[in-house]
Amino acid sequence: MQKPNIILINCDDLGYGDLGCYGSDLNNTPYLDRLAAEGMKFTDFYMASSVCSPSRGAMMTGCYPPRIGFGEFEGECVLFPGQPYGIHEKEKTLPQYLKDLGYSTKIIGKWHCGDQMEFLPTSRGFDEYYGLPYSNDMGRQEGAINAPPLPLLRDKEVIQEQPEQSTLTERYTEEAVRFMRDHESDPFFLYFAHMYVHVPIFVPPRFLNNSKNGGYGGAVEHIDWTTGVIMHELEALGLAENTIVIFTSDNGSRARDEGGSNAPCKGTKATTWEGGLRVPCIVRWPNTISPKQTSSEIVSSIDFLPTLVNLAGGETLSDAKTDGFDFSELLLGKTAESPRKVFAYYNKNNLHAIRKDDWKIHYYRQADGEVKELYNLKEDVGEIKNLYRDHPEIVVELDILAEEVRKDLGDERMKISGTGVRKKGKIDNPKPLTQYLPDHPYMIAMYDLADAHSKVISG
Repeated sequence: MQKPNIILINCDDLGYGDLGCYGSDLNNTPYLDRLAAEGMKFTDFYMASSVCSPSRGAMMTGCYPPRIGFGEFEGECVLFPGQPYGIHEKEKTLPQYLKDLGYSTKIIGKWHCGDQMEFLPTSRGFDEYYGLPYSNDMGRQEGAINAPPLPLLRDKEVIQEQPEQSTLTERYTEEAVRFMRDHESDPFFLYFAHMYVHVPIFVPPRFLNNSKNGGYGGAVEHIDWTTGVIMHELEALGLAENTIVIFTSDNGSRARDEGGSNAPCKGTKATTWEGGLRVPCIVRWPNTISPKQTSSEIVSSIDFLPTLVNLAGGETLSDAKTDGFDFSELLLGKTAESPRKVFAYYNKNNLHAIRKDDWKIHYYRQADGEVKELYNLKEDVGEIKNLYRDHPEIVVELDILAEEVRKDLGDERMKISGTGVRKKGKIDNPKPLTQYLPDHPYMIAMYDLADAHSKVISG
């Protein structure tokens, strides 16, 4: 049996309500709407964190962030340029599994799982890399003039500093087309990690001028265009029927004044309300996954690793415990149920909430401290009606589950060290990939263009 190609498209800060097929009437997304119509759309899909680095590290390893030491980084919730940390060499990543199965592997775009040479993508299972090693606001821009210049990398080499961001997505798309053409005869894994819609947002005139939702909407429509190019190229190469295309986002939208939406979910990026971790997820595999399906089963990004490895004909045998479930039978229509029934909401190394089936209990929030809140997400996705006092039996059941999770993964605020927690990778003498040089001919000296939507909000 021929191994399927796999394309994983991951956006940055795209909200649950930002696509037409998820209810947006502001952003025009015809190609993504078509992708959803031709495959399976998930309504209850979760990233393992509501911020970038832990979310991405979790997806690459099939583990909750605290398990791999990705809960925090010297007190920060995400990695910053020049920090000594990354995914530990003993953690086997999704691209490493696929390489062992004969796949060519490439990442385009944002990595954000360590910017030291030992932690860059080509040291963690990818054959090729082209993109930004961390968030697009971590270069030199208004309000952050002491930051090192933003590096654009090919593999481990910095090939440009402070690139023109409005051109990057088109350059990324060209790179994706080239990779697909170069590997049309052998199985490939392409991880396309968009720069958009993280702020600051720089959009080419075509998308900015056509947008009903400012630069944010223009960026969403640029993402949609890129998806259309990828779908068209797969058809042209005769690869569409043998390619699994997954579209998702690393966490919810900031949903402040940039134009993003997590509707109908409550909360934003960096919170453990639904809007922080529940994001769009679409999976298309023509003639294998039936079209026009919507699943309300609980699925998470940490489930990608065992699922995709199984669909590629491999096994995820390892002595190191992981947290993902293989949901391939759900995708293939062999069952209507997901193997995942429980999901834990972590913020840094603190367990904030837990979900089982339709019930979600909140124990703690950064803004509110300790809380006692219970919601039925099937009936109340906006988490408005607190049912904590109405269902003591559900509270007891979820409390028992939470204690089991804490024993395994820890809960720092309760001074519980998890027995299943492993260390993140760390090196001695780290240094940033770039340093500012006054005489360097930067394309953009500082990112302060008029269509940028924000100052510095990292992660």
